[in-house]
Amino acid sequence: MLRRKPTRLELKLDDMEEFESVKKELESRKKQRDEVDVVGVPTSSEMSGTSGGEGKTREQMIHERIGYKPHPKPNTLPSLFGNLQF
Repeated sequence: MLRRKPTRLELKLDDMEEFESVKKELESRKKQRDEVDVVGVPTSSEMSGTSGGEGKTREQMIHERIGYKPHPKPNTLPSLFGNLQF
């Protein structure tokens, strides 16, 4: 197997400036979102129902989404064997 020399990475001033501008933009968006949450206006994720909220735990939301029903079925004869007629 051939081994190549390590690639040299250079950090340029333009890259630093771009990173800082993107970072500031994300922080400003986060602050606006926090301010909206404090006021009490629902965000788009809350309006679509993906945030959960309604007193459900994360586990319950996952079970509901995948259709898992953790409640055991009663062990009665019709549930075990169906409607068998002799």
